[in-house]
Amino acid sequence: MRVFKFGGASVKDAEGVRNLAEIIKNYQENLIVVISAMGKTTNAMENLVQAYFDRNEDEVEKRYRLVKHYHQQIVRELLGSEAAYHHRINELFERLWNKLKSTPSLNYDFEYDQIVPYGELLSTTIVSAYLNESGQSNEWVDIREVLKTDDIYRDAGVDWELTHQMMNERFQFNKVSLYLTQGFIGSTINSLSTTLGREGSDYTGAIIAHVMDGEYLAIWKDVPGVLNADPRWYPRAKKLDELSYWEAIELTYYGAQVIHPKTLKPLQNKEIPLYVNSFINPEDKGTVIKHSELEGEMDPVFILKTNQVIITVSPKDFSFIMEDNLSEIFGVFSKHRVKMNLMQISALNFSVCVDEKRSLDEVISELSDRFLTRYNKDVELVTVRHYTDAAVAEMIADKEVIDSQISRRTARYVVKKSDWNFN
Repeated sequence: MRVFKFGGASVKDAEGVRNLAEIIKNYQENLIVVISAMGKTTNAMENLVQAYFDRNEDEVEKRYRLVKHYHQQIVRELLGSEAAYHHRINELFERLWNKLKSTPSLNYDFEYDQIVPYGELLSTTIVSAYLNESGQSNEWVDIREVLKTDDIYRDAGVDWELTHQMMNERFQFNKVSLYLTQGFIGSTINSLSTTLGREGSDYTGAIIAHVMDGEYLAIWKDVPGVLNADPRWYPRAKKLDELSYWEAIELTYYGAQVIHPKTLKPLQNKEIPLYVNSFINPEDKGTVIKHSELEGEMDPVFILKTNQVIITVSPKDFSFIMEDNLSEIFGVFSKHRVKMNLMQISALNFSVCVDEKRSLDEVISELSDRFLTRYNKDVELVTVRHYTDAAVAEMIADKEVIDSQISRRTARYVVKKSDWNFN
């Protein structure tokens, strides 16, 4: 049994769906295909959630119609206007609209998880219908029925025991060899929808591969494999043919976005290889991540995190930063679920670099009640893994460095936001 995961870019239009069908045509023996929302639908759904939560009825209707029109256009191109599957797709839109007409609760994260999953439900329903119409028999599965989580909305934790039981009961491969399901979403034991964190579809694939003892997980992307930098930012990026689990986990921790940070550990625990392949050139060899004893020097890997905020905290009485201070500071960040991307401590100061997000104003306000708190929102965090002097010089040339942290293999720099030009 193998697991394939296709991201939103691979099914952003009718041509993409047809290409997906061609890729899986040769792999249908005991295959589970995990698919994300189409194109930029998750972004559109997030905008819809915000309008709903703000009770802006005109904006809700406008954004709902944009989402509906986008999917209906793809349906018409793939299935025609009289397809037998239209009622299933229309039913999803009716359920979404009924939700949007209700009064929202006061819990944004909960409302997010009840609305955003419709993106995945729509995409997989459309792709499943197209595959069946084109002769590739498959069974559509609502992953929420078999992937059970806690109720930490927008960052749900997996109930591994219950998920193992329900997946093995559902994915039998007795009468069907191809299952189609959603990434990113799950549900509580009370059948309330949850999400696994942004970009969590990769994690869904890893969960299924782990639970079902998959031969491997293949993630199909619009890049040739895992690159040593984002080519949209660093034009000299090149493909890495092989990575160990350990190295890949390190890269995701520092912010490499080609693989979701939670994806690798379930695979590593059972030594299930992960292949990162290109859906644009599916015949090309991508990157394999597996158990490896490879040693030696690697080429530098560059990771840029934008939209960062650096926060510096000091005791108001100018005493030292001690363990009790740190405990209180960490408690504030934990309470508001803000991840620290970099931290530095000195006798009088504690500094962190974090993603700019909705809850950050609350964090700063709460810290300011107890500490002198300064922050700068106009910064970026660049990481050079397996750094060399030349690689570091290339990254920080002409940059204003605010903070830095250097270890044996990794150099990290907080810099003022500026243009990145590599000549």
